[in-house]
Amino acid sequence: NYVLSRGGTRLIRKILIANNGLGAVKAIRSLRLWEYETFRTHDILHIVCMATEDDLKANAEYIRLADEFVTVESGSNRNNYANVDLIVKVARRCEADAVWPGWGHASEKPELPTALSETPSGIRFLGPPAAPMAALGDKIGSTIIAQAAGVPTIPWSGTGVAVDFASCNGIIPPDVYDSACLHSVDQAVEACNRIGYPVMLKASWGGGGKGIRKAASDEEVRAVFGAVKGEVPGSPIFAMKLAPPSRHLEVQLLADAHGN
Repeated sequence: NYVLSRGGTRLIRKILIANNGLGAVKAIRSLRLWEYETFRTHDILHIVCMATEDDLKANAEYIRLADEFVTVESGSNRNNYANVDLIVKVARRCEADAVWPGWGHASEKPELPTALSETPSGIRFLGPPAAPMAALGDKIGSTIIAQAAGVPTIPWSGTGVAVDFASCNGIIPPDVYDSACLHSVDQAVEACNRIGYPVMLKASWGGGGKGIRKAASDEEVRAVFGAVKGEVPGSPIFAMKLAPPSRHLEVQLLADAHGN
């Protein structure tokens, strides 16, 4: 009745937390608080978490807060919290209704919501759908889409690259995307001269300071191009004019699948 009264279509009782550390702790505490304030009980939700041997040895708080845990492989997050196949496998095994990915790890991998939606029970992904995640999570793709929508952009290696905003539905043709990328040092130097120094060389899939370097001359571009490429292997690379006096302004939007 609660779900239907709010325009929902599905009851979510069991949630898999596909994350660890502070992110998982905050999620579980928030879920417990909402559960108690709404229903005056802690028996509505069943929370399952993934735990590596390292997390278990550390007696991690998020494991203690969960109702149940599933042991997963230790090591790099590619083996556990960023492993899409593993998360889907664990979610199916524990019969989760939904998966909360947290931040970092697999939270920005479009493959995760897609894979969950294709499971026999149609496990829900507590986050955005794959299409907008893919479009906005990629710096080159999101800038091309911004240009197509008429949003002013700083001069960059993809300046002038055009795509039909109305018909692309967030999916950029590979040849259009490729035309904004830098594939070699010489191409990077040529693009930077066209943009005008100083510039930032960036790996599109980078983040947290990885895959980004400032360059103020052709020599510096040649010196840092390899570093940008090496820090985020396989990522497309682009160049953008540096804006020294800029400030970071971000707008957060929260919506659900029912148009709210």
